[in-house]
Amino acid sequence: MALTLSDVDRFEAARPRLEAIAYRMLGSASEAEDAVQETYLRWQAADVGRIEVPEAWLTKVLTNLCLNQLTSARARRETYVGQWLPEPLLGGDPMLGPADTAEQRESVSYAVLVLLERLSPNERAVYVLREAFGYPHREIADVLDISEAASQQIFHRARKHVAAGKARTEIDESAARRVVEEFLAAATSGRTEPLVRLLTEDATSIGDGGGKVPARAKAFEGALAVATFLRGLFKPSKAKRALVGGSPEVYASTANGEPALVVVLDGRVIGVMCLEVTEEGVAAVRSQVNPDKLERATRHWFATDHGEPLLTAAF
Repeated sequence: MALTLSDVDRFEAARPRLEAIAYRMLGSASEAEDAVQETYLRWQAADVGRIEVPEAWLTKVLTNLCLNQLTSARARRETYVGQWLPEPLLGGDPMLGPADTAEQRESVSYAVLVLLERLSPNERAVYVLREAFGYPHREIADVLDISEAASQQIFHRARKHVAAGKARTEIDESAARRVVEEFLAAATSGRTEPLVRLLTEDATSIGDGGGKVPARAKAFEGALAVATFLRGLFKPSKAKRALVGGSPEVYASTANGEPALVVVLDGRVIGVMCLEVTEEGVAAVRSQVNPDKLERATRHWFATDHGEPLLTAAF
């Protein structure tokens, strides 16, 4: 049956929520958009008039599409070149979804999205629906065709896995900027000591180039190793200038609610460096430089006001 204008409007009203669910499930904005579009096609082909609770129907269809995608994605990531990191979303991106509670903000942080990769597809689905969107276990059970008790057990198991990570510190936008400014000043000082002071003793640094941009396959571990790497990364050289094709601008921003350095060159975001902040210091530096995972960031960056750069890197 052809959709009425009302049916289309109903789906479009649900789209932001569906995209936010899919992004948390998949860790990829482009894949989330595809999953939501496929959900629309299923909605278009359904006898909408007989669907009693459209929100529940759409959530069930989308979640099952994401579960299928996660299964195939795991196989693809086994052959992924280098380290795999989620696609970052810059502050203000509507795909970040609800941010009314600490749990909702935490569930879309870059640090948690990385931890969610350790969960099974079902654990990830239950965690996202319950923690980020507050679905009752009865409804989650209906979505996944499991019992309510099973949903509760899966959620507690998933939450325990996620909580095993470091206790992150929630900071506002102005505090995030201060963190980035201090971090950048230390990284460009030419010395390791200022960076070591900002990092936790067991800090890590990891980058995702997807085989398209150079990025070390193995993470740097320990404050001194991370600080030494970052000092070298921000040290000017002709080789770096040739590699990136110019002198990029570095901005302070947020990505997935975390302080972030956004690197921009010739109208493109070419890197997003997310800083995981704990009470002890910066516990992880995660850099996304795979151009395929920065297209949405580029579109969002130039559609919003981002102020002046902190630095024009003299690479």
